[in-house]
Amino acid sequence: MFFEMQVNLRKHLKYFPQEEFQVFLESKNIFSKNSFSYFKSTSKRENMAAWLVDVNTIRILPFKLPDIGPNDVQIRIKAVGICGSDVHYLKNMKLADFEVKEPMVIGHECAGIVEKVGSDVKHLVSGDRVAVEPGISCSRCQQCKGGRYNLCPDMKFFATPPVHGSLANQIVHPADLCFKLPENVSLEEGAMCEPLSVGVHACRRANVGPETTVLIVGAGPIGLVSVLAARAFGAPRIVIVDMDDKRLAMAKSLGADGTVKVSAKMEDLDDEVAKIKETMGAEVDVTFDCVGFNKTMSTGLNATRPGGKVCLVGMGHSMMTVPLTPAAAREVDVVGVFRSGKIDVKPLITHRFGFTEKEVEEAFATSARGGDAIKVMFNL
Repeated sequence: MFFEMQVNLRKHLKYFPQEEFQVFLESKNIFSKNSFSYFKSTSKRENMAAWLVDVNTIRILPFKLPDIGPNDVQIRIKAVGICGSDVHYLKNMKLADFEVKEPMVIGHECAGIVEKVGSDVKHLVSGDRVAVEPGISCSRCQQCKGGRYNLCPDMKFFATPPVHGSLANQIVHPADLCFKLPENVSLEEGAMCEPLSVGVHACRRANVGPETTVLIVGAGPIGLVSVLAARAFGAPRIVIVDMDDKRLAMAKSLGADGTVKVSAKMEDLDDEVAKIKETMGAEVDVTFDCVGFNKTMSTGLNATRPGGKVCLVGMGHSMMTVPLTPAAAREVDVVGVFRSGKIDVKPLITHRFGFTEKEVEEAFATSARGGDAIKVMFNL
């Protein structure tokens, strides 16, 4: 069973034996005996969080905070965005090699207000509005010392099993990973810093510049922030492909120069690649695959010019069958991206929800449906 005590949290909590459930929660350090009164009456002082407890099942439950260390801050979370990885965990309880084996607080794209600071924290004070970097690296390994800390083998990343996430009233986090927001940047925009950083990192990995034509496969949130990032890096022409007309229209409004509607059928690949090249009006220098399926990666490898680059950003499939040999013969480089001018991200936030259990369920359902839902945001 998913739980050690043969309990099934897909049912309503009122059906569980109180003592048995309390023992489980205490064993997982979720909350203490004194806070178990939540089941009798909800207290506004209780720190609550959205717990992923089973497939398609999220519950709002108490979340016990750790003590604040000298270099930590306690943050009242005010904005959290839903990422595709969150939806993937909700539907499958796993993503690539990461598997949810016990209840986990979901969410990692967040911003909030500092409430308490550790004794050694000098750059933040109570009341500061901050964007939160969700990954805690070791700072000691070769990757960290080389500046590629996103590849740290000991990375503790929000809502990546078994590490808890940030869709909660409050969290405790290292102060060095909390960045003060300027007055003209909202908390929602602060929560968008993490997904935007993926697009920026992809552009850096692919060396996008003023002479780089860019193809983006997938017009989901990461594909759309990649449009914004590529434009900020000076890309003169950007073409994006997707299966959804609404998302292609959104991409066009954000600055994509051309759009191509594609299908999920592999047999359509050659015709679609020809259409992509026609729409680009030039050779494709760089392709960002923001989906990560067999067909999307094959599209990138076939559409990109000899000597160009395909950057795999999406993680749709953990294993793929793609035409690497023909791509190698044309010296198409394949690079990966993992976690990581002015750019206006506000148009990407299409739906907003509060923080009740019902609203959390509705928000995830909205995000999973796709279509006109680009970035779904919680306001706590």
